[in-house]
Amino acid sequence: MTTDIRPARPDEYAAVGELTVEAYASDGFIPAGSGLGDTLRAAADRAERAELWVATDGTDLLGTVTYCRPGSFYREIARDDEGEFRMLAVSGKARGQGLGTALTVHCINRSRELGYRRLVMSSADYMLPAHRMYQRLGFTRIPDRDWSPRPGVALIAFALDL
Repeated sequence: MTTDIRPARPDEYAAVGELTVEAYASDGFIPAGSGLGDTLRAAADRAERAELWVATDGTDLLGTVTYCRPGSFYREIARDDEGEFRMLAVSGKARGQGLGTALTVHCINRSRELGYRRLVMSSADYMLPAHRMYQRLGFTRIPDRDWSPRPGVALIAFALDL
């Protein structure tokens, strides 16, 4: 399958939001009452306040990631000389085809293009398949930046030195 990673278009924002919610919900990653579903669905806001990227096969949206530069509302743990990404999601129909890796590599390349020394991200402690992918790409844990946005939610931090 040939995929293209490009900025999301305004006419795709609703579909990108739904794809993101579907991907997280299918894995049981949206805690009841957390409001995470609303955040994941807000693709138009992410496009305005960060960089919203999509993976597409030319016909269908297959995945998405939000890349957060300095000053972005969506940055959580990055310092000024670091890139950060969030809300990586791959459609159920496209899983197992390397799109999560491709979207992560896109963020690595974007960070290099922008001259950052490191790329960082947070992941819920229970997202073990994603953690394995990040580690295969060379990310290492940075426990001093682990954090919790609310009680019962533990986010662990990863970094890749560029």
